Amino acid sequence: MTFDLATFLQEAGAGRRIVQLKPRQVFFSQGSSADSIFYLRSGRARLTVVSQDGKEATVALLSAGEFIGEESLASIGGLHMATASAIDLCTALRIEREEMVRLMHEEHGFSEMYLKFLLTRSMRSQADLVAQLFDSSEKRLARILLILAEFGEPGKRERLIPPITQETLAEMVGTTRSRVSFFMNRFRKLGLIEYNGRIQVNRSLLNVVLHDQFTERNPERPPGSPTPRVRSKTARRG
Repeated sequence: MTFDLATFLQEAGAGRRIVQLKPRQVFFSQGSSADSIFYLRSGRARLTVVSQDGKEATVALLSAGEFIGEESLASIGGLHMATASAIDLCTALRIEREEMVRLMHEEHGFSEMYLKFLLTRSMRSQADLVAQLFDSSEKRLARILLILAEFGEPGKRERLIPPITQETLAEMVGTTRSRVSFFMNRFRKLGLIEYNGRIQVNRSLLNVVLHDQFTERNPERPPGSPTPRVRSKTARRG
């Protein structure tokens, strides 16, 4: 019998079952047994890690068509390195480790699709690291809003992001809630986003990110903050 990848990912069967999660419910927790992998069929999720002193950080945002918990393939008896939780209503296919290993060995179409996912995830992780190292908080916030709105998904019309607090956005960006509020107000005034019960992201925000057309030289300095003095080249020569 010919293996049908689309049917496999949509239906329950041996070694796999369909699960549904409400917003904030977890697929698995950091430190729990890594014995299965989830294929996200619909909805959005995020990966978070908590340090020994209790600080939490978001390491990845996930959307439909992605796998969650790939560390389960690394070794038997391994543990999850992060917590995966639903951002909005999610439907996923839970695949047991043994079934996943069998598929990787026996079904070429499945293993090809999975390896492509791993490569895409690796490239995006590098892009996230570069953004964290070199982009301003404002640009990182814009990038996260675009990811949450799933810009680039073919045929998707609405650009509403899931209900999310500014505190959560600040934690994702790596800045303070007051800065997120400042940037969000700026985006709204410029027509880059809209508030209509939920946040709607406009395509103009994508253009701003692609062309790095942010409005101020130092966008992270709130209005009224003193500008640091910079010595001229002539003064330095003296």
